[in-house]
Amino acid sequence: MKRSLYLVLTLGFLMLWSSCRKDFEYSPNTGNLEFSKDTVYLDTVFSNIGSSTYNLKVYNRSNKDILIPSIKLAQGSASNYRLNVDGMSGKTFENIHILAKDSMYIFVESTIDINNFSNTDGKFLYTDQIEFDAGSKLQKVELVTLVQDAIFIYPDRDNTTKVIETITLNVGGELIETNLQGRELLPNELTFTKDKPYVIYGFAAVPNNQTLTINAGARVHFHDNSGLIITEGASLKINGALSNDQTLLENEVILEGDRLEPDFSDIPGQWGTIWFFDGSINNSINYATIRNATVGILCDGNPNEASEKLKITNSKIYNSSSFGILGRNTSITAENLVVNNSGQSSFAGTFGGKYNFTHCTIANYWSGSRQFPSVLLNNFVLDDDSNATITNLTAANFNNCIIYGNDNPEILLDEIEDAAVVFNFKFTNCLIRFDNSNNNITGANYNLNDTNHYVGNIFNKDPYFKDASNNMLIIGEKSEAINKGLASFATQVPVDILNVNRTTAPDLGAYQHITFPVDN
Repeated sequence: MKRSLYLVLTLGFLMLWSSCRKDFEYSPNTGNLEFSKDTVYLDTVFSNIGSSTYNLKVYNRSNKDILIPSIKLAQGSASNYRLNVDGMSGKTFENIHILAKDSMYIFVESTIDINNFSNTDGKFLYTDQIEFDAGSKLQKVELVTLVQDAIFIYPDRDNTTKVIETITLNVGGELIETNLQGRELLPNELTFTKDKPYVIYGFAAVPNNQTLTINAGARVHFHDNSGLIITEGASLKINGALSNDQTLLENEVILEGDRLEPDFSDIPGQWGTIWFFDGSINNSINYATIRNATVGILCDGNPNEASEKLKITNSKIYNSSSFGILGRNTSITAENLVVNNSGQSSFAGTFGGKYNFTHCTIANYWSGSRQFPSVLLNNFVLDDDSNATITNLTAANFNNCIIYGNDNPEILLDEIEDAAVVFNFKFTNCLIRFDNSNNNITGANYNLNDTNHYVGNIFNKDPYFKDASNNMLIIGEKSEAINKGLASFATQVPVDILNVNRTTAPDLGAYQHITFPVDN
């Protein structure tokens, strides 16, 4: 009874209050709005690629609810910016209310065609303003975007149906249709220069018997689910060079996603991979940075070539959401290579193959959980029914390397034994994270006293990286890797990745050590 009486009284009060409430009364805007910033800088975008969404906060600091007669872009409908005000999209808005001591967000985006402007020299600073009210009460917030021109490589589209093409590949003389969106590069597209960035949509395939050459200083950007394919008989030559400025990396070749905003600078998985098909030949990468891919390099087949299918030198692979390098029964030689931050392994040599790594730093400081260590080696592949096909791991040699990370162990040697195949690996003068003090890891492959597989290595000592989580893997003066390299390997790779001579007192890994500031 008491509860029913309470409900009746409560409902009666609400009805009385609502019948007496007056509609909100808004005062005219006084021109005293405050803003979270006086200029909204939209980070660099490529021509005709939409920007991220940026926000501006507008404050009403007064004790009155106010009405803003108009909020608009100064260039009106001709502006290349778009606004979202109070949940509405457009370029001009009328009668916008802000309650007393309250605020609202304005969201800003842009898409700009640099070809609409002259004398751009590859870049153009595009500006506009958001105008609040008019006359003596007019207030403005500047909008600024740097637009960069680029060479776009994208799948051809049918003018009627807008269907994106899929790649047809020549494999052993047979044309094979794939489900990969993209197309083969044309003859005039087989040399990338530093004159303009390249933006690739879908997979760009290097045709059979052709070579894609990427010159020093070139910048190659990939859209989501895009990459390069080096087909049978084709080659990739990345000819980067040492940069004088290690921040600008002006002479390196950089391959990354097409989002230029700082918030995307280290986000993994923004694009696909550089895929070396079985049968591609004579591939080389020198002074390149490959970052934010799903798989940095995917290399298939040709394990028994006289030299190697792929030689990669003086290069870095960072922030791969899956593997830094995934080799599948292939042949790779690496010198002065740095790999870090991979969602699975930084290097995986699977289904056998032939691998030779000298003065490399293979680390993994992935911030989340991962299934595999920094280095994974196996000699098999499983089919859909979990049946294994086994093949030879002809060689997997790691010389004067650092193999480390934020997990333990950081090597996995996953062999299916078979008398008909070999599983050859050797770690010589390497610094390795492999703590087996609890004897949890068993098997002959982990006998660290077996000199057929382990010679002169250092286990579980701090490499003293400068800042591993941010891909700064140069070692400091406290590193256990200092002066532990074998001279014979240093002679093969006489300078480090920064061109510092290492022949007199070689350190392990891709870098000779430096002295860090005190706070490091």
